[in-house]
Amino acid sequence: MSGMTEIVYPLARSIGRGLSHRCPACGEGQMFGRYLKVQPHCARCDHELALYPADDGPAYLTILLIGHLIIAPLLIFPIIWESDPRISLPIILSALTVITLLLLPRIKGGWVGLMYSLQVSTRDEKLHAANVAD
Repeated sequence: MSGMTEIVYPLARSIGRGLSHRCPACGEGQMFGRYLKVQPHCARCDHELALYPADDGPAYLTILLIGHLIIAPLLIFPIIWESDPRISLPIILSALTVITLLLLPRIKGGWVGLMYSLQVSTRDEKLHAANVAD
């Protein structure tokens, strides 16, 4: 060995495993028990998955991505402005709802993978909480 150390919590691998709904530690166990409910522990490696906070971050990131990558470019097309809103609005809102519901669990999984990689846990809550002075 030439003094190189292995990165214990690689960022890209951890986020990638989270995006695929897998445990960021082993990459094999399922992260979610239900739609957005993170399993308390990985069934494969027994890693504590509920340790990593994923409160509002995934929802904000989902809104940010959909707003900037879908809604903003959509406003460029004249058909959006010229079509009858009684027809176009239900179609657009239905499509955005489906996209949001498909994207949110993937982003939440990636977020948990990011928290795992950065080693941010609920145990650090007292360091990051705004109400620490209360």
